[in-house]
Amino acid sequence: MAYLIFSVIILIVTFVVVPLVLPDKHNKRTDTTISYAKPRRYIKFLGLGVALIFIMVSCFTYIPTGYTGIVTTFGKVHDSTLDAGISFKAPWDNIIRMDNREQRFPFSLSAFSKDIQEVAIVGSVNININKQVAMNLYREVGINYVKILVAPRVQEDVKSIIAQYTAEELVANRNSLSEGIMALLRDDLATNGVNVISVAVEDLDFSDAFTSAVEAKQVATQEKQRAQTQQEQQTMEAEQAAERRRISAQADADVARIEADADAYAVEVRANAEAAANIAIADSLTDDLIEYTQIQAWDGKLPNFMSGGTNSPLITAIIDDAQ
Repeated sequence: MAYLIFSVIILIVTFVVVPLVLPDKHNKRTDTTISYAKPRRYIKFLGLGVALIFIMVSCFTYIPTGYTGIVTTFGKVHDSTLDAGISFKAPWDNIIRMDNREQRFPFSLSAFSKDIQEVAIVGSVNININKQVAMNLYREVGINYVKILVAPRVQEDVKSIIAQYTAEELVANRNSLSEGIMALLRDDLATNGVNVISVAVEDLDFSDAFTSAVEAKQVATQEKQRAQTQQEQQTMEAEQAAERRRISAQADADVARIEADADAYAVEVRANAEAAANIAIADSLTDDLIEYTQIQAWDGKLPNFMSGGTNSPLITAIIDDAQ
């Protein structure tokens, strides 16, 4: 548009102002007329050439890499955009360059958690604009969309997500916190053509009282864990000692049982041997051997009393001889 305006100005100067400044003049003293026709002709050619150059230049525009061209005509936004590079346009069109590269938007704010703890949050949001609908963003918000649109939405969505967590949950779930903010912010900004690429919660700061309480709780938890560890260690050692005693008692019992089984087996072997010997002796005894044994064991004295039973024939013979 600027080139077109310059062209119009040049044409006006060339064809309107110059003839007025350089008219044909009559010199009364010399009775001659001074003609500026030739200089005016040169100036017209030069002015027309410059105007044409400006008009040609105004028919083209250059969009740098990373930008999107928004076309407006006398304030009206077109429903199409220009990509990076050189593009043709009408001389009266105006081109607004909007940055569609990824941009980092830092934020720092205070919010209250679910348990009414004040939290100071420092983070950042990475965004870029959707090139296909960039003209809608410019039409509805303008080129300063970060300040007008993004910043208030970030404030609102971060506070909304923080209110869903207790202070302790915020400390333990920073990744979930970032994901929740990103999901909510993405839905809110997508309708305006702003893409949310990532959200990072870089720092969470609580009040001194809450920090002291958390540290005290952490110390108590560590002491409890240490006591539980010691108790478990002692219990394990006692169980191991009892297990060793049980194993030792079992070993002693096994040894005693083995010795008792050995003794019983030895007695049984001896009893069997004696029984076998007695059986062998009983099988080898005869009447003559019994009588011979009795004679060998007799001391030669007659008994004072004799039963009426039948004596051994050999003893009876000896008694008869003795009488």
